[in-house]
Amino acid sequence: MNPNTLRWITAVLLFLAAAASIALPFLSATALTLSIGVIAAVAGVSQLLRLGQAEGTKGKVFRALSGLFYLVAGIWVVAYPVESEVSLTLFVGLLLIFEGVMELAAAAASKAEARGLVLADGVVTAVLGGLLVAEWPSDSLWAVGTLFGISLFFSAVRLVSAPTPEA
Repeated sequence: MNPNTLRWITAVLLFLAAAASIALPFLSATALTLSIGVIAAVAGVSQLLRLGQAEGTKGKVFRALSGLFYLVAGIWVVAYPVESEVSLTLFVGLLLIFEGVMELAAAAASKAEARGLVLADGVVTAVLGGLLVAEWPSDSLWAVGTLFGISLFFSAVRLVSAPTPEA
């Protein structure tokens, strides 16, 4: 597939995801929370299934504890998604701050034409993360979905606005 076509498909999908997340923030936050819970439970089962591959008793104990932790945490998140959104809000806020800082570092290290777009994306992402952390936990039930959607929107804008790489 042509890289330019793939870029536009990705941008359209990001815009659609952003619009859905902003229009339905509670649903978006709950879907994110449930997804994380399911992924954690699957990771726990995976760890437990590989228990026989661990070397030595200590290795098996640590893998079993890790697997059980993932499994129990995943089941807890799926069973109590709204309560889990409070924790997820703090996690996403910290994640967005980290992503924004990494984008700023990438912009500082880059000499590409799109450096300004990367810089703007980094600032917006870090500020959104900071807002999540600053307002936590009071805005936990709607903020994750809304701010996640805004972050997706700016990432899509950056993708569409960046110069096309030369073949």
